[in-house]
Amino acid sequence: MSKRDAYIEKMKAQIDLWNAEIEKFEAQAHKAEADARLRYEEQLADMRAQRESMREQLRTLQDASEQAFERLRAGSEAAWDEMARAFRDAVAKFR
Repeated sequence: MSKRDAYIEKMKAQIDLWNAEIEKFEAQAHKAEADARLRYEEQLADMRAQRESMREQLRTLQDASEQAFERLRAGSEAAWDEMARAFRDAVAKFR
């Protein structure tokens, strides 16, 4: 497996983990009282938007040539790190 393929697989696995976190948040939101539910829904909307942004980034990486992939990867890593931090912060707020 090439470095590119391994990187893309790693990012797919991370998106799967984020999907699971979003599902947990959705379940918690349904159980929450009205005011807490609103906070959950706002956070969920942010998480979904970030996830979609990462999916688009992943599609760009998948479609890129090897040379373009290497150039794009550096910028992608910063975006992935920001996304991971946002998810951790969101989870911490509601524990």
